[in-house]
Amino acid sequence: MATQPPITNRIRRLRFDHGEMTQAELADRIGMTRQTVAAIEHNKYSPSLEAAFRIAEVFGVEIGEVFQWKAGDGDKENGK
Repeated sequence: MATQPPITNRIRRLRFDHGEMTQAELADRIGMTRQTVAAIEHNKYSPSLEAAFRIAEVFGVEIGEVFQWKAGDGDKENGK
């Protein structure tokens, strides 16, 4: 059974909500390639902190509205 990555995102939804922006358009606005945007969007690659902030800025939202982080069992300190 595959586990869900610890960082997920709402990029696809935000692109749709912003005039059906393409991956290429988003990539141009943040200075990355379309392939990198696609990998981030599909949770195959975690963006740098700077890239994450740039993506949030494009959509005019806080970074937490784009990216969500869920701690895994291995992240719990001392069983708490």
